[in-house]
Amino acid sequence: MKILQLCNKFPYPLKDGAAIASTFLARALAALGHEVSLLSMNTSKHWFDLEMLPSDFSHYRNIYTVFIDNRVKPVDALLNLASGKSYHVSRFESSRFRTELEKVLERTDCDAVILETVFVAPYIEIIRKVSPRALVILRAHNVEHEIWERIAKNSGPLKKWYLNLQAGRLKKYEISAGNDCDLLGTVTSRDADTFRQLGTGRELISIPIGINVSEYPVNQDSFKKPLSMAFIGSLDWMPNEEGLRWFLDHVWKPRLCVAFPELTFHIAGRNAPAWLRNLNVKRVIFHGEVPDAPDFVLQHSISVVPLLSGGGMRVKILEAMALERMVISTTTGMEGIHAKNGQHCLIADEPAQWEQSVRDCIDKKHNPEAIGRAARIFCADQFDNLRIAEALVQRIEKQS
Repeated sequence: MKILQLCNKFPYPLKDGAAIASTFLARALAALGHEVSLLSMNTSKHWFDLEMLPSDFSHYRNIYTVFIDNRVKPVDALLNLASGKSYHVSRFESSRFRTELEKVLERTDCDAVILETVFVAPYIEIIRKVSPRALVILRAHNVEHEIWERIAKNSGPLKKWYLNLQAGRLKKYEISAGNDCDLLGTVTSRDADTFRQLGTGRELISIPIGINVSEYPVNQDSFKKPLSMAFIGSLDWMPNEEGLRWFLDHVWKPRLCVAFPELTFHIAGRNAPAWLRNLNVKRVIFHGEVPDAPDFVLQHSISVVPLLSGGGMRVKILEAMALERMVISTTTGMEGIHAKNGQHCLIADEPAQWEQSVRDCIDKKHNPEAIGRAARIFCADQFDNLRIAEALVQRIEKQS
């Protein structure tokens, strides 16, 4: 089977959920014997030099990229108000990308085109025109408008008004795109329920994020050291920034830092805003972008995910579980994973719950090492990459 994958940012390095979700699915499809090609935007925000690709990034038959300037520009954001269109989507519309897509489709007799995220849905029309027999699969990594609705709730009056306006436009576009594709894939059952409630008419299929647990090393030495907490993620993603601000202001400073004088909190990630780079908070260490994300996670016994907004599935939670880490997360962060509180992870939403969770780890009411081992087994059982890809292939073959 010949499959073309479209991405709104290049799916490498594997340092954010979108890159991992796209790359791991393509790897699994290639491992099953299918020919997978990639056409990706190489954006100003997440630009990547293809000369830096490692030699083992060989699962794609062909790789094509188009540079896109997708910076948020105040003037464009203001002018967008009169357009009636979603500014989040229009930042990814490009005549150059459209032209390149036409060329790739003309030279590739595709059986299926997988659109990774709604932000490449504007190109469904050209796929229909050039490759009418190709099955168009839109893989929604999140219900995107929900993210912005949640962020708007915690914003000031003017920003709240603008974000709610854009969230409404994005909602309409997501419904439209969901009806324009042949199959709408979601990474969580909750997202599938949301799309059904929105009135999406296309058939919904499950395409969760899959990983290969055997690729993740195990190191229990950190559990022999004093307890430490770590966060890693894309720091230019607004829900991560919002969650970290809340965690520092409402959990770390007034509670954890006071109650546990030996506890340290470590933050890593790329594209950090100035306030994080210049952070000066007691026993909080900012590492910036780290060369080896798994190694960073393995240095600390607890991985924290204090998300207040966001959708889809948090791949960083899956990776931490695969690394046998104790994960403490909000309910929002754990959406779509369905791990059991107290068995595979700990869930804390209120500051007092965070403090109690850490105290339980210190007192061994909850054993971080044992929960980490159970988390790895759970992850291997529920999110095996090859099984997810096999299910997708079977669905494509059934539809074709």
